[in-house]
Amino acid sequence: MNAERFAAITERFAGLHIGVAGDYCLDRYLEIDPARSETSLETGLPVHNVVRVRAQPGGAGTIVNNLVALGVGRIELVGFCGDDGEGYELRRALAALAGVELEHFITTPHRRTFVYCKPLVLEPRRPPRELNRLDSKNWTPTPLELQRDLADRVREVTGRVDALVLLDQVDFAETGVVTPPVCEAARAALIERNGLLVLADSRRGLQSYPPLGFKMNATELGRFSSTEANSAGTDLDTVRRLAATLAEQTGQPVFVTLAERGIVGAAKGHPAEHIPALPLRGPIDVVGAGDAVTATLAASLSAGAQLHEAMELAMSAASLVVHQLGTTGVATVAAMARLNRNESGA
Repeated sequence: MNAERFAAITERFAGLHIGVAGDYCLDRYLEIDPARSETSLETGLPVHNVVRVRAQPGGAGTIVNNLVALGVGRIELVGFCGDDGEGYELRRALAALAGVELEHFITTPHRRTFVYCKPLVLEPRRPPRELNRLDSKNWTPTPLELQRDLADRVREVTGRVDALVLLDQVDFAETGVVTPPVCEAARAALIERNGLLVLADSRRGLQSYPPLGFKMNATELGRFSSTEANSAGTDLDTVRRLAATLAEQTGQPVFVTLAERGIVGAAKGHPAEHIPALPLRGPIDVVGAGDAVTATLAASLSAGAQLHEAMELAMSAASLVVHQLGTTGVATVAAMARLNRNESGA
C-alpha cells in the first residue's frame, strides 16, 4: 500500500464511531523479581516476590485498546463487570481511555469480573517468562434478564455506529456477554441497516452464530465443513475456497487468520484474497495479535478500505503487536506507517 492510500484510510479513523460488545476482562500482570526469591517458613514452598502490579483491559478490552491506539474517535462499549474490586479496577482503566463511552457497560452483582492474572518472571537480558495463570471466570449461565438487557443495549448502539465488533471470550457458551439474544440483536441491526459492518469472533467457533461478518482461524473455518476440517489448517487453496463459500452463504465478509502465513479474506461475489504476514524481526509474544487484527479490520473497512487494504493494515498491526513482549500490545497508526515504510524500502 502506498503512503497516499495509507494516509487516506487512516486519517478517517478519528471520525469513526465503533461499538464493541463482548467479554471484557482485567489483564493483571504480577511482575516477579527472581533475585528476591524466598522459601516459605510455614510451607517450605518457593515464594515469588511481586515487585510491581500492572493492569489493563483485556478480552474485548484489548480490541478497545487497539481502536484507541488507532485513533478511532468514539467507541461505545456493551458488556459487564462484577460489583467487586476487580470490576472497579477494570471500569477505571476503561474510563481512562480516550473516546470510550461506558453508558452501556454494566456493573452487576450477579456476575464476577473476568480476570486473567499473569505472573511474569523478569530476568535481566531475557524475555519475560509467564508462570501458570490465575484466572477468575463465571461458570454459570448469564442470567436471562441480563442477557436481554445487553441485547437491548446492542440494539441501541447499532442504531448509530459505523461498525459493531462482537467478541466471545468465554470457555462455556452463554456464561458471558455474547449470548443468543445479543447475537440476534446484532443480526437484526445488520438487516435493518444495509451496509453496517458487524464482525464477530469467538474462541469456541462461530458455527452457531447467525449470518454476520466472521473473523476466525483456519481450524475454526474447517468446522464449518467437517469433511475438510483437517486440510483447512494446512492448504491455502482450501482455506480460500471455504472462506469464499462461507461468504456467499452468509452474504457477509469472512476473515481467516493463518498465523505466520497471514490472512485470507472473502466477500460475497468476489474471490477470496490472501495477504501474507510480515517477516519476524526478533522474539515474539502472540498474545493480543488476533484482537489487533479484529480492531484494524473493523476500523479500516469502516473508513472505506477495500478488503485487501484492510487485511494489509491488519497484518501490519499484528506484526507490531507480536513483537511487544510480556504485555498485550497495541498498534498505532504512526508505528504502522513506519513499519510500512521499512517494509517497502522507502
